[in-house]
Amino acid sequence: MAKVELKKLGKVYEGNVRAVDDANIVIDDKEFVVFVGPSGCGKSTTLRMIAGLEDITEGELFIDGKMVNDVPPKDRDIAMVFQNYALYPHMTVYENMAFGLKIRKLPKAEIESRVKEAARILDIEKLLDRRPKQLSGGQRQRVAVGRAIVRNPKVFLFDEPLSNLDAKLRVQMRAELIELHDRLKATMIYVTHDQVEAMTMGDKIVVMRDGKVQQIGSPLYLYNQPINKFVAGFIGSPPMNFLTVKVGEEGGRIFVEEAAFKLYPAAEHSSLLKSYIGKEVSFGIRPEDLPYADHQGSGVIKAKVTVVEPLGAEIHVWGTTGTQPLVAKVPPHHMFKIGDDVSFAPVMEKARFFDRDTELSILPVKWDERA
Repeated sequence: MAKVELKKLGKVYEGNVRAVDDANIVIDDKEFVVFVGPSGCGKSTTLRMIAGLEDITEGELFIDGKMVNDVPPKDRDIAMVFQNYALYPHMTVYENMAFGLKIRKLPKAEIESRVKEAARILDIEKLLDRRPKQLSGGQRQRVAVGRAIVRNPKVFLFDEPLSNLDAKLRVQMRAELIELHDRLKATMIYVTHDQVEAMTMGDKIVVMRDGKVQQIGSPLYLYNQPINKFVAGFIGSPPMNFLTVKVGEEGGRIFVEEAAFKLYPAAEHSSLLKSYIGKEVSFGIRPEDLPYADHQGSGVIKAKVTVVEPLGAEIHVWGTTGTQPLVAKVPPHHMFKIGDDVSFAPVMEKARFFDRDTELSILPVKWDERA
């Protein structure tokens, strides 16, 4: 397998449309890395530059230590799994999986051996004589993955491969791809807009927005140490709450407040918030860090319930402080109805504060976990 390095990689289309800007990413050998972000953030364009399907406008791309900017896709030793599977409808499963190997003029015996081994790994041995129209969505996805496996490439590329599947099948296929990575010990790069996929599948996540890399790190690093408001809001489900608060001081103690609450930050945040006294900042708190409180006063947030979502193991309670929305995760034994006045006691050690202008975390955080 191989290490992949992107050094100041950029893609500019006609009309000075910058799709990817100054991407610096290192994907280690055998690593499963997920590019995640909203539509139009540049993640698929970055993947296509790695594959050689898009020309590189700026920077350098290395695969296994070799610069491949001008190397044709067929010579990069990569295999790509597309969103729409891209199977040949007139060919059987066996023929679809074997096609790339036939083009490379491999011996017939080796082709058969590789296809049957890939089919065994993916549990599609009984489907080899069928055509794509006779397969379910999940089976077609396995065939597309199998076609990549038989190539035995240095790098596997996946471009939103599960987006056409229903929710239950997506969960199943996620688990199968994780198991496949563990079995093959392969370098894999996976693109998705679904942060749940990113959190559950990746050894490392690259969060992108407007063509720029926002932050790189393990799922839990990004969850616990977001560098800016965008990463904090994108990673986690439901997303982090952001409330505009004003910073004040009384008796040498820092506090943040809005009409419905007055809160006292943890010590590590208090020292950093001193320079914001008299100014507004964004107070971030995750729904799971807003436990229900059966009391009022300082240290709690008062809200009026607007939506209740019972999910079995937990309840999502959506409400408003009067001017700002928020959502909390609470145990199922709490019963709420729309219009109720409730209080939540935020775990201030888990809170995050962001500059209102730059949207950067007030608590210093590294752009890349390994930097």
